[in-house]
This record gives sequence, structure tokens and C-alpha cells, in this order.
Amino acid sequence: MVKTAQDIIIKPIITEHSMECLAAGKYTFKVAKGANKIEIAKAVETLFKGVKVAKVNTISVRGKKKRMGRHEGYTSAWKKAIVTLAEGSKTIEFFDGMI
Repeated sequence: MVKTAQDIIIKPIITEHSMECLAAGKYTFKVAKGANKIEIAKAVETLFKGVKVAKVNTISVRGKKKRMGRHEGYTSAWKKAIVTLAEGSKTIEFFDGMI
């Protein structure tokens, strides 16, 4: 099965910490659980034209335990990718207005 860039990059993660990392050229995304670092780098370069990826760090986030009355379960586990752009690379326009 061929994965498209839209299947790999699910959504951007916008938190205080991820906004502070923008100055260093690090962008945070929620990605598909089965995606590897090479696929993530290619997907970012495909979705955002003129962007060159230097490195990708991935984190598997475990689901949290939640309760609703006497019933309990877990939220879904997911994968986070921190993408560092190359030195002379163009920035990702989506994040430009948030700094």
C-alpha cells in the first residue's frame, strides 16, 4: 500500500514548547504510527515546497488512562515527529503567523 504525504503527516502540534522550538527551526507534527523517519522527511518536503529537512526525531506517545464514572479505558496511542529544517531552508508558512 502506497502512503501519500497526507496519510503520513496528520496534523501540526501547537503547544508552548513547540512554539519556542520554531526559532531553532524545529517543527512538531502528529504522524502516522507506522511511518518511519525517511517517510516523514519526504512527506514534509512534499507538502511544504522549498523546505529541506535536516533531521527527524520521533516519539511514540502512549495513551493516557481515562475514566468515565466506573468505566475506564485508554486514549489512543500516537506518534509525534520533531522535524529540524536545514540551515538555508525556507520556513513552513503555516507556522509563520504564530511566533
